[in-house]
Amino acid sequence: MAFREINSKMVQATVAPGQRLFSQRGAMLAYQGDVSFTPNVRGGQGGVASMIGRRMANEDTPLMTVEGSGTVLFGHGGHHVQVIGLSGDTLYVEADRLLAFEGTLEQSTVFLGAQGGVMGMVRGQVSGQGLFTTTLRGHGSVAVMAHGGVFEIPITPQRPVRVDPQAYVAHYGDVRNKLSTALGWRDMVGRGSGEAFQLELSGSGTVFVQASEEKL
Repeated sequence: MAFREINSKMVQATVAPGQRLFSQRGAMLAYQGDVSFTPNVRGGQGGVASMIGRRMANEDTPLMTVEGSGTVLFGHGGHHVQVIGLSGDTLYVEADRLLAFEGTLEQSTVFLGAQGGVMGMVRGQVSGQGLFTTTLRGHGSVAVMAHGGVFEIPITPQRPVRVDPQAYVAHYGDVRNKLSTALGWRDMVGRGSGEAFQLELSGSGTVFVQASEEKL
């Protein structure tokens, strides 16, 4: 695993020749060795489609490609950092919560509400959250950010999980998502939290939930 948690708000990454990492711009805190940081306008491994998706999600800043030989400390805004290891799984990450990931992972951008129909389409307008989620697939590690820490909740066929969209961080597994509302249209005006919207995750997997509804 390329990332090692130094404390709750900082991770250390090992950079080796012939390998690369991708990070959010501004996430580098310090580094040692012969390491280079280059803006990646292709949006990581996802190519142009991923870049377009990120821009539609108001992520105008490209990822940084990190290469060379040495170690790098990553963190951002004093947010809690969680390292997630993938062994062939697909991780769905709220796009603005992605801190850094290994270049061995294949990246793309998807519409999180796609399985939720029309209700998913209004997510960004009413809840204030992004419409797009970054997916990372393969073998490697990912560092994600959150407010106030992260709690892992198992998802089983017998026990689906309902999450406030603003508390959602990431999920993986054989999981289907559906965004729904618990209120009528008139009652939703001015309400962006889970009282109005709920993201239902069903199937088998894990969802990562942050301890605060505060946006990054």
